[in-house]
Amino acid sequence: MHFMNTQPPLRQSGITLIESLIAIIIAALGILGILGAQMRTLTDTQTTVRRAQAIRLIEDLSERMKVNPNAASDISAYVSAFSAEPSPGDCQSASCTHAQLAAFDLGSWKQSVKNRLPLGQASIFLASGETTDSNRRQLGIMIAWRENERDIANTQDKKIYRDNIDATKVLATDGSGTLNAGSDTSDAAQTCPANYTCHLQYITVAARCAPYFGGDAAAVKAQYFCPGA
Repeated sequence: MHFMNTQPPLRQSGITLIESLIAIIIAALGILGILGAQMRTLTDTQTTVRRAQAIRLIEDLSERMKVNPNAASDISAYVSAFSAEPSPGDCQSASCTHAQLAAFDLGSWKQSVKNRLPLGQASIFLASGETTDSNRRQLGIMIAWRENERDIANTQDKKIYRDNIDATKVLATDGSGTLNAGSDTSDAAQTCPANYTCHLQYITVAARCAPYFGGDAAAVKAQYFCPGA
């Protein structure tokens, strides 16, 4: 005689719960990875936008100097350190001298840098490669702003993720392509401030001279009047 085993088989418990937890953990890790990539992309996009704003601001200053016919003779009046906040004065409702116009353009422009970029500041300095004051035609402009990023202590990483700009060096004249110390190596205005991201650009200041003719235009060669003092 055979007896049938009527006892129900033992069932495993907890397997479904463990599988669910593992699936939730894997999904969470995937979501965190996607969020990290999106944050990195957003940061890079913000840096690109701010650098484009810095370029537009430099173009704005260049256009201001083109309008001022005395910009070349007053080139030293545009020199300004990061910490300087010059008062622009009033050249919109009142007449200004060429020196006052330079101060107006500089003060208004630096205020625009401060308003358009986070903790924005700018430094304007004479190009290190030009050592004769009467022949200076270039200005270096460095705009600095703060990024929402953690501090980068490693020097090599900083070169990759944050600019480490030093404009005190000039290209060697022997054609080797090496950089040598310029004439203004002690000027802190030519180096990017710590914990800031910077954009450096040079602009050429052109002298504007108005042609005029003395006497008979057909017989006398054109002469030029260049604004000055």
